Amino acid sequence: MNIPFVDLKTQYKSIQKHIDAAIARVIEEAHFIQGEDVRLFEEEFASYIGVKRCISLNSGTDALILGIRALELSPDSEILVPVNTFIATALGISENRLKPVFVDVDPSDYGMDLDDLKRKITNKTKAILPVHLYGQPEKLDEIRDIIRKTKREIYLIEDACQAHGAKYKGETVGSFGIFSAFSYYPGKNLGAYGDGGALVTDDNKLAEKVRLLREYGARKKYVHDSLGINSRMDTIQAAILRVKLHHLDAWNKKRQHWASRYTSELSDVMPRIRTPEIFSDRASVYHLYVIEVEKRDELLTYLNKNGVQSLIHYPTPLHLQKAYGYLGYKKGDFPKVENMANRILSLPMHPDLTEEQIQYVVSLIKKFYKK
Repeated sequence: MNIPFVDLKTQYKSIQKHIDAAIARVIEEAHFIQGEDVRLFEEEFASYIGVKRCISLNSGTDALILGIRALELSPDSEILVPVNTFIATALGISENRLKPVFVDVDPSDYGMDLDDLKRKITNKTKAILPVHLYGQPEKLDEIRDIIRKTKREIYLIEDACQAHGAKYKGETVGSFGIFSAFSYYPGKNLGAYGDGGALVTDDNKLAEKVRLLREYGARKKYVHDSLGINSRMDTIQAAILRVKLHHLDAWNKKRQHWASRYTSELSDVMPRIRTPEIFSDRASVYHLYVIEVEKRDELLTYLNKNGVQSLIHYPTPLHLQKAYGYLGYKKGDFPKVENMANRILSLPMHPDLTEEQIQYVVSLIKKFYKK
């Protein structure tokens, strides 16, 4: 049996008629940049998240870069960010010539370690950028309480690029910060057929700044009020996302179901395997299903050789990346994430998994440890 990590072909076949019609409509209208579907998707996604404004962009990375740029922070500003995340989170900071300050991991949910977060706050801290990693909402109330106790203006920014539709205490993530970033990379819970992203916010002034920045700083063609870039979402991608948005909640429920099946079936392999913790006030949408295991590299090789595509998210924490060597971090500075990085393993996770596939993956894992 061959089990892909994600299965976009099966997903496409299930909605092919609607996707093909949406693409054909855009081609027939021949309005490929900033067409009507872009405006409609922005309205629909803002409504889905529960915010006033959505500005579509060409990636989640640009959502972070342009959103932080629009805050107009002083050059010596620091932004606190988890050390275990995709590098794009930190790039949003460093691309603005600001300093990312890394925070160790809470092993229970892979979010920020709150004690380390408190230690890292200084007079230069201007924002905290939690990540709803793997689709699991962060500890937002605790982080906001830490910000309140500083009695200074510190922005909360959400990286929700892996958490479309996740809920924190009944509210959709992406609606809590000064702004939030979403990615529509094809493999995401809500994915385009190419790159795409969005910034969502309730702050009208910030929204207008980002809308200018994404289009060369122009309020109208050839009239440039600021120094911007080109970061627009193609109309075809917006049309595709409008179709997919109608299915997002159903797909997330399937992910939650398959995550529950993994957890149940792997329960008798503990303590050699640690499955994701479940929190009553936080509903993960399992963009990734990440376990911690003994003999991780050997198990990874074994699964891949037997047709189960498995990956590591992420093998090298940010403080050990060469790109951030200038910050002066060294091995041993973040013991929790360094220990975790040697144990984490991502199993296949997508809505179109089957019971047979789940049983096959689990049987291989059990067979591996029996050896």
